[in-house]
Amino acid sequence: MNGYTLKLYDSRKKITVEGVTSFVGEDASGSFGILPGHTRMMTVLVLGLARFRCADNPWQYLAVPGAVLYFTENILNLVSRHYLIDEDYDRISTRLIEELLTEEEQLLEVRQSLKQMEEALLKRMWELGRQGRALS
Repeated sequence: MNGYTLKLYDSRKKITVEGVTSFVGEDASGSFGILPGHTRMMTVLVLGLARFRCADNPWQYLAVPGAVLYFTENILNLVSRHYLIDEDYDRISTRLIEELLTEEEQLLEVRQSLKQMEEALLKRMWELGRQGRALS
């Protein structure tokens, strides 16, 4: 069986894997697989683990927080803001959970900061409104 090319892109790097014989991912409609010669397709992967393999090598697991997948002319392009690759399922699952928890903490900090900025802005607008009424 001939393989195809997998190109992985994120905000920091690009990896090209030649000779991919199978890819399994999941989108909003469920799980699907891509073999060499698959028809052109485009979809959005959900958060989680996908996997791919080259010939008889072990499966490589790919953790993504969502990604755009485009397959055409035996090239599978996968674009995500971040991804992890590992052949050990337990290890990559643990790393994915750790990264998700870290991202959730960072998101909470951003939300708190935005709330504080919003409160300060509203207070300043209220003060300006009071000053405007006092001058009239």
